[in-house]
Amino acid sequence: MSIQLLPAALFDRYHIEERRHACAILKDDFPSELQEIIDCLNNFKLLRSEIEEGGGRKSKIASRFDDFLSGRRVGGVFEGGRGWREEQTKVSRMIGDKTVESVTHRVDLCKGRVAVEVEWNNKDPFFARDLNAFRMLHELDVISVGVIITRMDALQRIFDRLRDKNGEPCGRKYGASTTHWSKLMPHVENGAGGSCPLLLVGINAGCYEDDVEGAASSPS
Repeated sequence: MSIQLLPAALFDRYHIEERRHACAILKDDFPSELQEIIDCLNNFKLLRSEIEEGGGRKSKIASRFDDFLSGRRVGGVFEGGRGWREEQTKVSRMIGDKTVESVTHRVDLCKGRVAVEVEWNNKDPFFARDLNAFRMLHELDVISVGVIITRMDALQRIFDRLRDKNGEPCGRKYGASTTHWSKLMPHVENGAGGSCPLLLVGINAGCYEDDVEGAASSPS
């Protein structure tokens, strides 16, 4: 399996799967983009303070990926980052003698022919949306690989034992109908991504760090 092309250390912190030889395509055709994704995953930390702070899908947790790959927007200009940008593709079709234009779903992070979506704590229908966008963009020969980063179900055990600033269990913010691995895989197995090669990354407990002073650091 071409997934073995990824650094072994990643598998201590993430659950990773691929479809249609995505890793081989990335390594052979898009080595720079692959290395930036690997660097981003190596750099990521799931901090207790940010879990307890919350903030939904675009919390500080999700923004860590955006900041690393895209940088921070300051006054309309991106600072830092590695050149990944939000993209939306316009499609024109001839129907009879008329030209009909439509646009695809915006993909959060694109560079070259690689597209990345981070779904930390959104509603689970977003997986179908992301995979459908990857399928369409691949069929249109716009992208070669689609990447989805989400959270593993096992993180719920960590969320359930933490408390937010109001003293409520953090686990309540991560419902069964939100984006996590068990909600992603049925869409993948049902072919929602079409023929698009996929790299699927699940954030696991190995990414967790307890940065709150005086607290236990074990994720178990």
